Amino acid sequence: MGNKNVTAEIIAVGTEILLGNIVNTNAAYLAEKLSELGISCFYQSVVGDNAERLEDTIRLALQRSDVILLSGGLGPTEDDLTKETACKVAGAKMYCHEESKARLIAYFEKRGLTLTENNYKQAMIPEGGIVLTNNNGTAPGVIIPFENKHIILMPGPPGELKPMFEESVAPYLRKLTPDVILSQTVKVCSVGESMAETMIADLIDTQDNPSIATYAKTGEVHIRVTAKAENEAQAEKLIKPVVRELKNRFGNNVYTTREDVSLEAAVVELLKSCDMKIMTVESCTGGMVASKIVNVPGASEVFKCGLVTYSNKAKRKLAGVKKSTLEKYTAVSKETAYEMVKSPEVWQKADVIVGVTGYASAPEEDPSKAGLVYVSCNACGKITVKEFKFSGNRAKVRESAAVQALVLARQCLLEALSEKTFGE
Repeated sequence: MGNKNVTAEIIAVGTEILLGNIVNTNAAYLAEKLSELGISCFYQSVVGDNAERLEDTIRLALQRSDVILLSGGLGPTEDDLTKETACKVAGAKMYCHEESKARLIAYFEKRGLTLTENNYKQAMIPEGGIVLTNNNGTAPGVIIPFENKHIILMPGPPGELKPMFEESVAPYLRKLTPDVILSQTVKVCSVGESMAETMIADLIDTQDNPSIATYAKTGEVHIRVTAKAENEAQAEKLIKPVVRELKNRFGNNVYTTREDVSLEAAVVELLKSCDMKIMTVESCTGGMVASKIVNVPGASEVFKCGLVTYSNKAKRKLAGVKKSTLEKYTAVSKETAYEMVKSPEVWQKADVIVGVTGYASAPEEDPSKAGLVYVSCNACGKITVKEFKFSGNRAKVRESAAVQALVLARQCLLEALSEKTFGE
């Protein structure tokens, strides 16, 4: 199969997906990973826990694709039919895989759980199949080679599927493709998607190898540069000048070129590099900014404390907002946002203070103010306040506000450092 482009098809198994009880995030994940591997994915399907319909779906997929990726239906219950159905299509008999059985027994014993007889079904493997170890659950995956095609079965829970794909499936698929596909992501904040695309329109219009694609994220834009070459060194050589050019164009708005670094991780890293501390004063976000920061390993070195000042009284007592300010301008105002990070009592606690106040949903007195948020930042004594008008439901507004708080914190910190405010 190494002399032609490999095609793949994704089949998600589970009636709960069809009913809308869960979102099919596995398909999005697998599609993205296939693209990174240089494997074309032209079809995706969702089929319920029905053997006949699943068999028809697999047979159709085999007619038009080289690799069939199935997720879900590998559990111990009667409606877990994926493995049995795939074996029927491939004409493969199943046997008890002793190593998988031993891992299953150990998994239950370690957790003090009762191992019922139906669980042993998970240790049954098709003859000729390649067992994929599940280090995060009970059901092993399996690859069934069939008539120069590849049927790959993976568990449904994302926490099991993703590591299994990274550890076992991706290395297997790389051997099927004629070229090495390598990607690097340039992550940009403080610039909207339309502006980002405008800034690199000439690069996108003339792209060939490497290719350039933009992906809008909440409060940021990811630009993925993907190259195809005979080996990894050649692919890196193709990517490097494009990434350099993107850095030149976006400047300090590029917060990382590493896939594993989030915006909050970049902020924590920046704070560590200059030995500075941060604290948060939040209203409508209810601690989301603080939560994002402390989710980063090592955040304890830079995070002082977080205040959730949801009520006006809390804003006065904890953050030092004046009663007259709240009465004259209301809790959702640039004046209140300014004072949330200005108080001398608060200033003593950290070098950088981030504040958020706003309407996560429509206020009764003025529904048009839904999504109105003020984000403030006191970086080394210099206070900046920004106004935003976010769209979407309550959760989306709060998430957008939390991300913009991190963006502003990073921006103000960089400005403070460039002006040499710190240490003077």
